[in-house]
Amino acid sequence: MILHSCYGIKFDTLAAYFLFKKYILSFIYYGNNDRMKRESEVDIKMKFTDRIYQKIATGIANHANWEMPKVIKGNGSIRKLAQQLRDDGREHIFIVTTKGTIKRGTLDVFFAKLENYGIVYTIFDEVMPDPTISCINQAAEMYQKNDCDAIVAIGGGSVLDCAKVAAARIVKPKQSVEKMAGGFKIGKKLPPFYAVPTTAGTASETTIAAVVTDENTNYKFAVSDGCLLPDYAVLDPVLTKGMPPQLTAFTGMDALTHAVEAYTNLYSLKQSDKKARHAVKLIFENLEHAYEHGDNLEYRQKMLLASFYAGEAFTRSFVGYVHAIAHAIGGIYHVAHGEANAIILPYVLEAYGSSVYRSLSELAKVTGMDMTGNHEKDAKAFIQKIREMNSHMNIAATLPMILDKDIEEIVDRVYKEAHTYPTPVIWSKEELRKLILKMRG
Repeated sequence: MILHSCYGIKFDTLAAYFLFKKYILSFIYYGNNDRMKRESEVDIKMKFTDRIYQKIATGIANHANWEMPKVIKGNGSIRKLAQQLRDDGREHIFIVTTKGTIKRGTLDVFFAKLENYGIVYTIFDEVMPDPTISCINQAAEMYQKNDCDAIVAIGGGSVLDCAKVAAARIVKPKQSVEKMAGGFKIGKKLPPFYAVPTTAGTASETTIAAVVTDENTNYKFAVSDGCLLPDYAVLDPVLTKGMPPQLTAFTGMDALTHAVEAYTNLYSLKQSDKKARHAVKLIFENLEHAYEHGDNLEYRQKMLLASFYAGEAFTRSFVGYVHAIAHAIGGIYHVAHGEANAIILPYVLEAYGSSVYRSLSELAKVTGMDMTGNHEKDAKAFIQKIREMNSHMNIAATLPMILDKDIEEIVDRVYKEAHTYPTPVIWSKEELRKLILKMRG
């Protein structure tokens, strides 16, 4: 049995057997009873099936030999990107960005360098928040029309996600974006891809995922494949210097959510846990300072690194209910993704209860919080600290826009998405309803 080389995995029959034995039989024989609560409220067979699926998916992610992006970092590193493009022999690059990014003028030095090196560039600046299918298709068509040989995505998560899926459409022109929804449905190497985040949070520059919005249904869905990992990630704090304080807060809490969900999920590797702990520590130490002192490049650089590490963590350990709920809320009410994550995170962690006390207490220790030695007390203090960070950065505590008529739609969307994630517990639809109503306030 051979999986496509794009995934970075080549399992022969024997390797597949050992993967099965390690991740599936261990579950069947030993179970996970201490972290699977309220069996009477959830169909046991469905839960069992979900856990097997999750073990397989996490096992593949943990064993995949995905080549993480090469990192170019430091003040003004956008200039180094131009040199890298020249060294790589790029002749006509396709730049995906926004009109606002162009207008700010921070890319002028990059354009000048490209011209100096004789590199032609075509700009697609029509990306809007929450990239739509039509926007992605438009970008792919422009790339092909201009016969470009590489993609440079410069912007926040929406820009990077748009460019990633557009790249997939370029190499799979007969496969629609809708057909790419889910995991590992591309299986083909993308054009050379250089990701330049201008926010510190989404981590799209270091993940196998991209989030797409179907503009006809307001439904958000993820496209995931090892092929979507960029070749390079350029972490230039100068490009994030102009971020408004509220955007700094939202994107920073998005990064925190990535790290915390990855760390509290089941079946993760020590490598991912280490990345998650490092990200959480950096975020606790720097986010509020970056929010208050947006011109400080040291805080900005550390937040870019935190976002990158958090992305590395959840690329292999996945996210959870926080993201599933945020995608549903964002799709229906157009709430900014980072804002939704920030509001939802403490509610979900609180609802997980004892299943995450130990892991959250470990994160609390990493951040330098005063420890009591009691997992429950330390975990609850960690959750309270998240609420205090939200309050300090003027992030709301509830989601009052949720309407009664939309509750079932939200629950259905969350239930459909979250069953693929190795969350600490699996909730029934009734439990999700109660939690969503609590978030509404």
